[in-house]
Amino acid sequence: MDTTLPHRAKTTLQQADTLARFLDDLSSHFAPHPGSLPRTPLPTPPTRDTKEDVLDEERLLIATAAAYPAEVGEMRWLVPENFALPLHAALWQCLTALTHRGDPVDPITVLWEAQHRGLLAHDIASADLLALLSTPVGSPEHWGEKVLERALLARAQSVASRITAYTDDPSNSPHQLITGGRRALADLTALRTRWQQATGPTPPRTARPARTSSAPRAGPPPHSTPTPVRATR
Repeated sequence: MDTTLPHRAKTTLQQADTLARFLDDLSSHFAPHPGSLPRTPLPTPPTRDTKEDVLDEERLLIATAAAYPAEVGEMRWLVPENFALPLHAALWQCLTALTHRGDPVDPITVLWEAQHRGLLAHDIASADLLALLSTPVGSPEHWGEKVLERALLARAQSVASRITAYTDDPSNSPHQLITGGRRALADLTALRTRWQQATGPTPPRTARPARTSSAPRAGPPPHSTPTPVRATR
């Protein structure tokens, strides 16, 4: 990454703040009026980028989260809707469900949880999932921030397209433009809050224990484990 370039997420949020101040200033030039939303047909939200580098970041998040599950509980700022690929969102739900229940987490338990949720029958073969989980690199927080940043930028792009549609529609009154613009910007609020939680200062942590091959693998009770099968494609 070129560190001399502006930080994409921070720059985007600064531009959103500038636009919000412009709308506030614009509203001060008109007499108070009950807010009314524009009737402009909204453009279709842009599809999420699913290029290989995007999917690689999500795969690495899943792998490192399975390797260091204790850190998953601290990542409440990341939700399934932030993922570009639905399969990765579902695997993240598997991991968060296991950690929420306090179950041990390793590739076998994640495999069992994925099979229990029907993912192996439709979305991924068991061998492919085990291969994905066997390649952790870095930390879950690092990759989680990458995933959240891309989700934030995608949402900002959608908000920008909505506001552009409002401004390009000559039938909108200034009040409609102000109300519609503010509503659109409000859609960034939740993501912005979680982004700040993810990237804000955190108290120092103790060193995380290394994963050892001698640790016992956890899984469902004996004789109740369904036999994983390769999904048909």
